Amino acid sequence: MSVRVLTRNGLLIALTAAATLAVRIPNPATQGYVNLGDGVLFTAALLWGSRAGGLAGGIGSALADVIGGYTIWAPWTLVVKGVEGMLAGGISSRGGSAFAVLGLFAGGVWMITGYYLAGRFLFGSVVALTEIPGNIVQAVVGAVVAFPLSITLRKKRGLSTTP
Repeated sequence: MSVRVLTRNGLLIALTAAATLAVRIPNPATQGYVNLGDGVLFTAALLWGSRAGGLAGGIGSALADVIGGYTIWAPWTLVVKGVEGMLAGGISSRGGSAFAVLGLFAGGVWMITGYYLAGRFLFGSVVALTEIPGNIVQAVVGAVVAFPLSITLRKKRGLSTTP
């Protein structure tokens, strides 16, 4: 891995952690929270693929859990958000807007499902259901931010505007 790629991935991890910590809407039932980190995670995935999306999502979001006092979620977040970024980046890298949208959708559905399963393990089925509405909003907001942002950043870099 080149110094440039290592530096970029480190910055994406830090940006994901910062965005996750910037706005947190807590869910007291599960000791979790809704946040804005998916916007950075999805942008990383759309621009640089599954590895960047997975690293930014997994490490950046888990780091935010630890820093923000949600350590009970950190191991789950590492896996859930890591796979979310890998899915979004892997599918979208097939090229074209349709694959970008499909990648964002698949990543969001996995995140919602993964956190439901984690919440079910930690707190039981009924309590885990309380995570779903917030996670839907989080995935949709992340996708709505990332899609046009990735197009704009591609234009600035002189690349194709299609994620």
